[in-house]
Amino acid sequence: MATRRQEKAARVTREVVSDAIANHLNDPRIEGFVSVTRVEMAADLRSAYVYVSIFGRDEAAQNKTFAAIEHARSRIQSLLAGRLQCKFCPVLHFRRDEEFKKTLETMRLIDQAASEWKQKDSVDQEQG
Repeated sequence: MATRRQEKAARVTREVVSDAIANHLNDPRIEGFVSVTRVEMAADLRSAYVYVSIFGRDEAAQNKTFAAIEHARSRIQSLLAGRLQCKFCPVLHFRRDEEFKKTLETMRLIDQAASEWKQKDSVDQEQG
């Protein structure tokens, strides 16, 4: 269970990283919609795992966007150091978060199954 200090540092980190990606990075490789879904802080606050969800045209564009974010890690970390009031600035480790994409795919499959079920049910009523 995270302490209040960890939660506060994670919240500030999430806000700073989101703002940095949206407003402070001028890399043409960043395209599509980028969302910071969550941040997990280490107990000693020296490292942070930042989970990023990327929605783009295709997998190649998403990979380029993630590479650009990884490349700008030191810039983002310097912005974080200015906002976080700690003795140490956490080292950022970026991870791709595929959870939201899996949820969307599951919802699409449920909708598809429901429409097939309705279609089958209407055919059965017409025959019966």
